[in-house]
Formats: sequence, C-alpha cells, structure tokens
Amino acid sequence: MRLEAAARMDLFRKLWKARKLIVVVFIPLSLLPLPLIHPTSEACCAYVLMVTAVYWVSEAVPLGAAALVPAFLYPLFGVLKSSEVAAEYCKDTTLLLMGVICLAASIEKWNLHKRIALRMVMVAGAKPGMLVLGFMCCTVFLSMWLSNTSTTAMVMPIAEAVLQQLICTGLADSHDDSDTTEAPEEDSGMSAVAGKEENLDKNQLELLYRNDNKDCNKQELCTLDVTGESNGLCLNPITRQEYVRHINGQLLPQVAIEIPNVKRVKARRDSQYPTKRDHMICKCLSLSITYAATIGGLITITGTSTNLIFAEQFNTRYPDAKVINFGTWFIFSFPIAIIMLVLTWLWLHFLFLGCNFRETCSLSKKRKTRREMLSERRIQEEYAKLGPISYPEVVTGVFFVLMTLLWFTREPGFVPGWTSLFEKKGYRTDATVSVLLGFLLFLIPARRPFSSFTSMCRNSEIYADPLAPMITWKDFQRLMPWEIVILVGGGYALAAGCKVSGLSVWIGRQLEPMSGLPPWAVTLLACLLVSAVTEFASNPATLTVFLPILSALSETLLINPLHTLIPSTMCVSFGVMLPVGNPPNAIVFSYGHVQISDMVKAGFGVNLIGVAVVMLAITTWGVPLFNLTEFPAWAVARNVTGSL
Repeated sequence: MRLEAAARMDLFRKLWKARKLIVVVFIPLSLLPLPLIHPTSEACCAYVLMVTAVYWVSEAVPLGAAALVPAFLYPLFGVLKSSEVAAEYCKDTTLLLMGVICLAASIEKWNLHKRIALRMVMVAGAKPGMLVLGFMCCTVFLSMWLSNTSTTAMVMPIAEAVLQQLICTGLADSHDDSDTTEAPEEDSGMSAVAGKEENLDKNQLELLYRNDNKDCNKQELCTLDVTGESNGLCLNPITRQEYVRHINGQLLPQVAIEIPNVKRVKARRDSQYPTKRDHMICKCLSLSITYAATIGGLITITGTSTNLIFAEQFNTRYPDAKVINFGTWFIFSFPIAIIMLVLTWLWLHFLFLGCNFRETCSLSKKRKTRREMLSERRIQEEYAKLGPISYPEVVTGVFFVLMTLLWFTREPGFVPGWTSLFEKKGYRTDATVSVLLGFLLFLIPARRPFSSFTSMCRNSEIYADPLAPMITWKDFQRLMPWEIVILVGGGYALAAGCKVSGLSVWIGRQLEPMSGLPPWAVTLLACLLVSAVTEFASNPATLTVFLPILSALSETLLINPLHTLIPSTMCVSFGVMLPVGNPPNAIVFSYGHVQISDMVKAGFGVNLIGVAVVMLAITTWGVPLFNLTEFPAWAVARNVTGSL
C-alpha cells in the first residue's frame, strides 16, 4: 500500500510539473470539435478566441507567445488573411509607446526620477503618516509617465533605505516614540541629535535580516557599531576579513558577526523590527507604493498598458468617435486618482497606523523624535549624493514638459488645437508628438554646448564621447516592453477577427436579456467582474478578452459604449490583493515586510474604493464630458454596419 501511495504521489507530482504542457496540448484538442462541427466564421473565431484566452489566463505559455496564436490560426481557419492579421500587430499606440519609452529612458538614465522622488519625500517630512503620503504622491506622479513596474522598482529601494534607518534607530520599545527632542531652532535640534548619537559610541545594534544570497537562505544576526559620525547600516551579509563601505565613501573596519542558533532565529522571526509599530510602518509604506503606482497609471493614456489597449481597440472599433485623447482622458481620470489617493492613504493609515492622525501627521518642526530626525537626515544625504542638477536632467525635464503640453493642446476640444494650423486634418495624433521628441533625444548631445571637456556630467559616457546623445539604442531597448507590444497586437487581431466574422454581433444578441437593467447596473456588474478576474489573470489579457464582449453588450442594450468600457478599463488595474495580481505587487512582496494576508486585507479595501470612485466618476462628471446620456451616432453607425 505504501509503495502504491508513493507511486501515485510521484505520478501526481510529475503531472503537476507538466501542467503547462498539458494545458497547451489539451485545450486546443478539446475545443477542436467546435469549428469542425460548425464550420462557420463565428465558430472558427470563437475557437481562436477561447484558446488564446485560456493561454493568457493560465499563463501556460508566455503572454507574448500566446498573443501570436491569432497570427497563424486565423489564416488557417479562413477568418482573416495573413497580411490582414500582421497589420494588426503594429498600430498607432505602438509608436506612442515607443516615444514615451525614449523619454522614460532619459529620465532613468540621468536620475531625474530619483531627484523628484527624494525631493517630494523631503517636503513631506519623516512623520509616519506624512512619510507614507509623500511616497504615495511621488509614486503617483512618476507612474503617470513611467510604467507601474519601473516606478515601483525605483521607489522601493529609496523607501527601504528609510525603513532600515527607522529600524536601526528603534532601540527602545514603542513608548520611546513619544520621547521628543525640543527643537525650537534648526541648529539646536541638529545639535541635540548629534549629542544623542555620541552616546551610542559603545552601543551595538543587533539587526535580524533576510539574507538575499541565493546560495544561503538562512537568517543571520548582524552586529555593528554605530557612531554619531558614521551612522552606518547593516544591510548586507558580511564576513570576517572584510570591510564595509559606508554610504559616504569611507571604509569602516571589520565587525563581528554572530550566527545564532536556528531555533532561536525561528522563535524571534519578527524581532528584526524593534517594535510592532515599526513593523506596521514597514507594511503601510510598502503597500502604499504599489497602490500608488496603480493609481498613477490610471491618469494618462500612456500610464499603463491597459489604457493603451482600450484606446486602440476603441478607436479601431469606432473610427468616427473623436472623443478619446490625452486631454479628455486626463480630465476624467485625474479627479479619480486624487480621490483614490486620499481614500487609500486614509484606509492604510487606519489599518496599520491607527486613527491618531495628530501624532503621525503633525507638520510642526518644533517637536520631533530622534528617529524622525535621523530619517530626515538619511533622505537628505541621499539627495545630496545626486549633486547639483545637471544639464541632461534639465533637457529631460524640458522634453517632459513639452511633450505634456503638446499632448494637451493638440485637440483640447473647447478651443482649436495646434493641429488646426495644418491644412489636412486627422493626420497627426499623440504618437506623432511622442515619436518626434523621442527621436530628438537620440540626436541632442548630453553635454552642454561650449562647456569644458570635464565639466557638467558625472556619466562616464560623456567623458568618452563629448557628442554622446541623451540616450542610446541600448538605453531604449533596455526599457522597451516588447512583450506588451506583441500582447497588445494580439488583442487587436482578436478584435478584428470578432468584427469580420460577426462573432461580436452574435455575442451581443445572446446578451439581450440584460436589456432591462439600467446603464449604471450594467457598468457595475462589468466592473466587479473584471476586477475579480484580474486578481488571477494578467491585466492586459483580461481587458483584451472583455473589451469586445462589453462593446457588443453596449451596442445591443443601446448604451453609450464609453459608459461600460472606461470603468472596466480602470477597474482591470485593481488586481492588488495578491502578489501575482501585477508586477508591482510582486516587487513589494519580495522585500519581506508584508504577508499575503496583509495584501488581501488591504487590497480588498483598495478594490472597493476603486470601484466606488470609478462608478461615482462615470455617473457624475463623466456624463457631460463624454455625453453618456445618448446613444452616439458613431456607435449607431457601427451597430448598423455590424448587423448588415
């Protein structure tokens, strides 16, 4: 019996390891009778749609590879010609994304993003509540222009340095947080901190940390001397006969390392945080960054890939609808982001820091704890390392402002835009602006004109070549998300197949029983459905599958398609309850401050906040902005054409 049980378990183990291969082979074969028994265009298109959707949701193959399924199945089943499918994989939004990535590469290369983030945190201060709000504000701003993943990956190391400073200075229990230092003047406050630091010359900090080395998963106990001058941190494993390089470039002598008993480590797994309050601050700040990145991505069309997917699919399906552009999207989504930012901050503060806002959010500089002053000093040191603002940072900032202004003023709607200066209309889009400015970044030298050879930039490339451009092709290629480009193209191909084959019309007819529901109820059901599915599937894949269905539903029920498509596009980004929901969640989870239960508890509240705010927006200021009370003429034309 034991041998049979062991053999059975071994078989299950092998099947589990091969589960992706089983899905890849079994799904197409099991669905193959559909196009064979019903050899119609609708059935063939439905077969391709279901196979691609299962591949996307299960992630049995990479998302980009799954997006190529329509490229060969549509021609094989006679739904679309190969040339027609290929044309769907490169659209206007692809060029828009390429131009934005050029600007993002310049921002990251010259550390403009880090300067902005540190500056905003310095303004917010080191009080826990204001510190969280400061990090959220800078993350939202950066995520408007950079990808959510890049923003989170950039901001988290800065936040981690601040958190480690809080941990290393938390020498007493939570009651020490109320011990304050009188600082009526800045000079006297800093001298008081320095006086306390001198008393730490003979003290040692014991800090438990997780060893990031892949070859060693054990936890070690790190003991180091902290002086008032060095203010050092133990962040990485060190051994005897080694030296630790201090943050200001000085070498500190070797320090003693004690490796405790493994059982003792397990018994004190949470002792790396001096107090429970410190652990709560770490959780709150870590989760606030991933939520802020999601909120910031909602504001602009280029903020996240799901916005680009919606814009291109909507403009492709309704070419006569000139209502979605950078300006109208920003006007609609910016109030949503502000309300969500405030409510999310209040929710996280209540969940992890309590309701004592006077203690955690005081802006007074007269009474500060020693820990808060040391944290502020650490942030100021990081900012000082950047040095004075450089010429490439100025050029990047000018391009950033110029691109934003040209997007806003292209077709603002209430006044004629700059495109009215041209004779031919409809030729210039937001992609035209982004590609033009992105192309110029490959040409403009990163060194100030008429400057000395060794002046200005701290980048070694400038010394090697004084005519080196702001960005190189390697810089662009490093950030360009080609998988997302192919994924978006696969979504366009699926939408084109549904349109040509008549599958979208057939789906709309099956949804006619929902015609008795009011528009807000249909939108609410769509928002709840996509926000639930996106917790387990990728955001772009979820939206790509649902957009054609919701478009057909809106046309059948004679609802303005924007009434359902825009809220669903925003709610698909609210996959914030699990580490697998989106890459920013995974990045934050990898730092070890939060557990899955923390993410589920906090993410559920953020999910409800997001759906409620989006529903509020689409039923209030979204109505006059997009004229949602009427079934538009561009949707009527599309509906009549589809019926024919």
